[in-house]
Amino acid sequence: MAPKSSDFPAADSEYQSGFGNHFSSEAIAGALPQGQNSPLVCPLGLYAEQISGTSFTAPRKLNQRSWLYRIKPSVTHEPFKSRVPKHEKLVSEFSQVNSAINPTQIRWKPVDIPDVPTDFVDGLYSVCGAGSSFLRHGFAIHMYTANKSMENSAFCNADGDFLIVPQSGRLWVTTECGKLQVSPGEIVILPQGFRFAIDLPDGPSRGYVAEVFGTHFQLPDLGPIGANGLASPKDFLVPKASFEQESRPGYTIIQKFGGELFTARQDFSPFNVVAWHGNYVPYKYDLSKFCPYNTVLVDHGDPSINTVLTAPTDKPGVALLDFVIFPPRWLVAEHTFRPPYYHRNCMSEFMGLIHGGYEAKADGFLPGGASLHSCMTPHGPDTKTYEATIAGGNNVGPHRIKDTMAFMFESCLMPRICPWALESSYVDHDYYQCWIGLRSHFNENTDLENGHEIEE
Repeated sequence: MAPKSSDFPAADSEYQSGFGNHFSSEAIAGALPQGQNSPLVCPLGLYAEQISGTSFTAPRKLNQRSWLYRIKPSVTHEPFKSRVPKHEKLVSEFSQVNSAINPTQIRWKPVDIPDVPTDFVDGLYSVCGAGSSFLRHGFAIHMYTANKSMENSAFCNADGDFLIVPQSGRLWVTTECGKLQVSPGEIVILPQGFRFAIDLPDGPSRGYVAEVFGTHFQLPDLGPIGANGLASPKDFLVPKASFEQESRPGYTIIQKFGGELFTARQDFSPFNVVAWHGNYVPYKYDLSKFCPYNTVLVDHGDPSINTVLTAPTDKPGVALLDFVIFPPRWLVAEHTFRPPYYHRNCMSEFMGLIHGGYEAKADGFLPGGASLHSCMTPHGPDTKTYEATIAGGNNVGPHRIKDTMAFMFESCLMPRICPWALESSYVDHDYYQCWIGLRSHFNENTDLENGHEIEE
């Protein structure tokens, strides 16, 4: 049954708001049990089912779980079988067998939408990553191109959490907790284990996906910034309960497990949850609501100041994966090279562009494209950006970066790159040329105080 636009929330008021809250939602009043989670007989004859995102014994402040009250439990399906045909471009355990290391700066041009009918699952492919879903530590970065909605099927990722960044084309995401409408400029997080289906109301869609193994995304600490700023918890939106009860013969559950896809048949929709409560939920966020902080005197701030969400490691201050954005904002630093500085980093950086241009790349980095700068590989503004910045001198005044939204997935792990990404026809083999034109400005006869050449 194809969804209609009226099935999906159109305004923030049609969601619940907050980050990490304990939510509750009923599609039918009285469907939630009172005073306990699993009564002998649930209201309306529903089944109680818990989904746990952390171990039962995780510290209370970290423990994540939700109770779902559904018409039939999710266990009611035929045995899983390997999906045919096999998806050859999904990876959840990165090794020398299936991926390679390469310290060279790499950039990809935007990938074309396929000519053949392709849904989100078939259009998803891994670009790079590190670690292993089996060992519960690591990440994968994927991209997707799709041109049709998922039909009579739902996807479930047993390996980790998905953070999806649509670049073009809206996504209508149906989950067990309810429905989310996600537009370019927004992100959606689909936690490990939740079943979901993606419809494409605008036709073709393209975007990026970060996947983390063994941990969940959380808001970064604000430190000296104080109580407010960056992404506000109130701006994260969670769906309200809605349910499907019609018979759905041949409905297919597609399970990603260890990077491989398996399928199981059942005769009903998995989105038959009439009510639920808990703190383990899908959610979305509008990037335009991010409140950036910036330097107001000298020097360019580190990109970590623009972190929206972080998936931490056990080592304080070190992220398995940070999601960082470069939104519209004012640059006002005095006597400062304002674009991002030239840099080598112990972290690895994968960048994408949702719309507009990126402040450090005048040419070549296009919406829908991507770049990878791995651990300790130098990177920074291209020649044209550098020369234009220097030519402006020290008295350019405040400058507003506008009509843009770039982002970065940054990880402490060194990514291995999938062969189809390295061999892709969309690799920009001339990427290195953007820095080749950087020339020496060194002149030992320079007035160090005023920056002018001293006449002999």
